[in-house]
Amino acid sequence: MKNSISLEEFKLLPAGSYQLIDIRGEEEIAHGAIPGAVAIPQDALLENGQLDRTKKQVICCSRGKFSVEAAEELAEEGYDAVSLEGGYIAWLLDTVKQQEAEDYCKEVEKSIRKKFRKTIWCRFVKAVKDYELVKPGDRIAVCISGGKDSMLMAKLFQELLLHHKFDFTVKFLVMDPGYSPANRQVIEENARRLQIPIKIYESDIFDSVYTIEKSPCYLCARMRRGHLYSFAKEMGCNKIALGHHFDDVIETILMGMLYGGQVQTMMPKLHSTNFEGMELIRPLYLIREDDIKAWRDYNDLHFIQCACKFTDTCTTCNNNENRSKRVEIKELIKTLKQVNPFVESNIFRSVENVNLSTVVAYKKDGVKHHFLDNYDDVVQTENEPGMQSGAEIQMQSEETR
Repeated sequence: MKNSISLEEFKLLPAGSYQLIDIRGEEEIAHGAIPGAVAIPQDALLENGQLDRTKKQVICCSRGKFSVEAAEELAEEGYDAVSLEGGYIAWLLDTVKQQEAEDYCKEVEKSIRKKFRKTIWCRFVKAVKDYELVKPGDRIAVCISGGKDSMLMAKLFQELLLHHKFDFTVKFLVMDPGYSPANRQVIEENARRLQIPIKIYESDIFDSVYTIEKSPCYLCARMRRGHLYSFAKEMGCNKIALGHHFDDVIETILMGMLYGGQVQTMMPKLHSTNFEGMELIRPLYLIREDDIKAWRDYNDLHFIQCACKFTDTCTTCNNNENRSKRVEIKELIKTLKQVNPFVESNIFRSVENVNLSTVVAYKKDGVKHHFLDNYDDVVQTENEPGMQSGAEIQMQSEETR
């Protein structure tokens, strides 16, 4: 009996005759899933209790590899189970091709100006102005990874070009570090639909880090940034724009405190250390991830989570121990928000309102400064943060909001 089903065959199945089971990880599913799919981890398929023996079980993974094994296991237990050929990526490519590019793109752009004006467009403009991210004469390389954040950033820059008050230019850069053919195609198709004129540069970064056992993802990220600077400079640009958003910023603050024992943040812009005259900017700095997801879903956009061709087999990407820290921070913020709805803004503002008179030590330009350095020269007061009530701290927070 055939243990797989093509996408075309799947689309012809009568409604109600099957169950679509998505065995991908929770984080990957959060970036997009086939409508109607039920999320069940592969190792919990037989224990979950949600499978209906009277229906065909269509098993879906990222690219149709792990789903074959899962379907075979279910078949051995008496289920009518098949693997969806090509998995979520095949469905995603098919969905992308079915939509009209030009009219669709106009609707996407309209949604930025209208429905998401307050939550996305205005915050983008505010970051650009407040942090002076774009200046006259700038030549900006908008770096596109293929995910929701960088694609939105590209559309925002296109919109900014229509309303700018001074001259600057934008290039849309995709650096291919060794994408799988399917992921490369998804990026190209989304760029076509959204009418983003991308320029693709090739590299072999994935092959270079594939055999690295310790922190390959960190090394990959560092190498990719270096290549982005290099390619951007080759294109005549003086800045690269990355798609880090508000949630990335506050999660970085907490991760530094809880796991690194230090207070630091992801800066809205930085001078490059190794590429003279180059800068890195983060225009999505004030935009919430939930708002980006809302924009994506409203426009029925589908993006890949990680364009790494090793996502299905990379133990680093899929290892709970390695990915758990950021997930733990996300869950912590979610829990704290139930008690204090302003917790996210307060975390963000904590690195804007640092009072050096109330910290034991800090570093500036690589030099450590200690409060005892000038303790006898300054009159210390007893008005310490720990002596304030929770209500007083909250009141001060609201006054600065």
